[in-house]
Amino acid sequence: MKQQFCVQPSSRVEGLISVPGDKSVSHRALMLGAIAQGTSHITGFLPGEDCLATMAAVRAMGIGVVQHDPTTIDVVGQGMHGFRAAGRALDMGNSGTAMRLFMGLLAAQPFATELFGDESLSRRPMERVAQPLRQMGARIETTHGTPPVRIAGGGKLNGIAFNMPVASAQVKSAVLLAGLYASGETSVSEPAITRDHTERMLARLGYPVRRSGSTVTIAGGGTLAAGPIAVPGDLSSAAFMVLAGCLASVGEVIIEGVGLNPTRTGILRILELMGADIRIEQSPGEVGEPVGRLVVRPSRLSGIEVPPELVPLAIDEFPLIFIAAALASGETVVRGAGELRHKETDRIRVMADGLRTLGIDVEEFPDGARIRGGQFRSGTVDSAGDHRVAMSFAVGAARAEGPVTVLDTANVATSYPGFAAQARVIGLDVTVTGHE
Repeated sequence: MKQQFCVQPSSRVEGLISVPGDKSVSHRALMLGAIAQGTSHITGFLPGEDCLATMAAVRAMGIGVVQHDPTTIDVVGQGMHGFRAAGRALDMGNSGTAMRLFMGLLAAQPFATELFGDESLSRRPMERVAQPLRQMGARIETTHGTPPVRIAGGGKLNGIAFNMPVASAQVKSAVLLAGLYASGETSVSEPAITRDHTERMLARLGYPVRRSGSTVTIAGGGTLAAGPIAVPGDLSSAAFMVLAGCLASVGEVIIEGVGLNPTRTGILRILELMGADIRIEQSPGEVGEPVGRLVVRPSRLSGIEVPPELVPLAIDEFPLIFIAAALASGETVVRGAGELRHKETDRIRVMADGLRTLGIDVEEFPDGARIRGGQFRSGTVDSAGDHRVAMSFAVGAARAEGPVTVLDTANVATSYPGFAAQARVIGLDVTVTGHE
C-alpha cells in the first residue's frame, strides 16, 4: 500500500515551532556555492529529497560537499569553470527547480549532460526554459517538450534581452545563470515580479546584479566569492501551519525563523485579505534573505477575488488557498493562475476533484477556479503524488465532519520531511500509514 495520511478532526492548534529550511534557497546555495571560489558554509539547509538530488548532482560533477549534520553543509566551490563531466545522466528526482536551474547553469559547460527525473517530473514542460537558452546559443534538446533533457555543451553563449511571456522564477533564474557565462549582458523582463532568491544570492556572493523596474540584468564573465549562507525557514512550508492556526477554534501558533522575502509573502497577504489573524514580526539586520516570526490565531475567513498581482507571489501555495477558500464563508475566485496546471500535477484539476469529493462546490476555469465555501465531509481524496496537495488536504481535514484519508503522500518528503510529526506537535491528528 502506498503511503497515505489518515486525518481526524481537531479544534485546538497551538505551539511554538520552526519549519525546515527554504527549498528554493537550499537549491541555489548548492549551485552557486559550487561555482564560487572557496568554501561556502551553509546553515539551515533543507535535507528533503529534492535538495538531496541537487547535492548528488553537484557531487557527481566533481564538487566537494561536506555534510556536518542534516542541515549544515560546506560546499567546496571550484570557481566558474570547476564542474567536470559526471559520466552519467543526472537524476533530478521530483524537482522541477533543480532541472530548470541546472539547464541554465550547465548550458555553457564544455561537456554534455543529460538530466532526467521521476514519473511526475517527466511530464513537466521544459521548452519554456530551453527556448531562451537556445536564443543564447545553447544546444539543448527536450523529449517532446519534457524530460529527459540533453545539453550538448561546448557552445559559446551570448547575452540576450528576454521578455518572459509568463512570470516564472525558474525560467528567469535559468536564463540569469546561463548569463553568467555569456558574452555581454543578459537581461530578463518579467510580466509580474517573481521570486528573487537567485538575484539575492548572486549579490550575497559578490556578483553584481542590476534591477530596473521589472528587468533584471547581469553581465557575463564575473566571479563569485564563497561565503556563509543562512537558509531561512521555508515560508511555503510554514504556510501549512499558518492555515492550520487560522482554521482552529482555539489556540495560538508561533512559527520562528521564517523567510519573509517580499516576493514570497503573497500567501500571507491573500490569507489576510480573507480575514486571517496573522502577526508578522520581522527580525532586524538580516543579510540576504529577510527573516522573522509569524504569530497566528483562530480566524473567520471570508471568500475574496484573489488580486491578480498576488498570484505569481503565491503560485506554489495555491493548493492551500483552495483549502482556505473551501472552508471560508462565501465565494472565492482565482484567475490568472494557469501555471498551476504545469506543476507536479495539474493542481487546479486535482484540487477541484478533491474538494468536490469532500462536498465543496467548485467551478474550474482554464486559469483558476470559483470555490464556494462550505463544510468538508468525511472521505478519501487522491493527492496524485503532489506533496503540496497532500499537505493542504491534511490541514483542511482538521475541519471535516469526520475522518479524511489522503492518498499517495510519500512525496511530502521532497519538501517537508517530518510534516506529519510536526503537524501532531501543534495538535493536528495526522497518522501516516503504508509506505513509499
